[in-house]
Amino acid sequence: GGITAEEAKRSSYLNIVGMGGSIDNDFCGTDMTIGTDSALHRIMEIVDAITTTAQSHQRTFVLEVMGRHCGYLALITALACGADWVFIPESPPEDDWEDHLCRRLTE
Repeated sequence: GGITAEEAKRSSYLNIVGMGGSIDNDFCGTDMTIGTDSALHRIMEIVDAITTTAQSHQRTFVLEVMGRHCGYLALITALACGADWVFIPESPPEDDWEDHLCRRLTE
């Protein structure tokens, strides 16, 4: 019933596997980090709820998502929901972005 000295010596090391978890999807070398897909799913549920309200009241809504220094969630959300405008840290807005945004909203 006990562990022999030989078995203890043979198993004296520990194999460790690391899995990067971040909803930001900002780890190098991964296609998608743990948590990103769940975050996108939740964001799209919120967008669906906001869209109904925006359409019924003829309003424009601004949605801010997490992402720190990575715009993956914002960009994918914008693509998925057909947003008219998206800000991401990887591509800072030009100096006259306010005028361009106002023109776009007017259209």
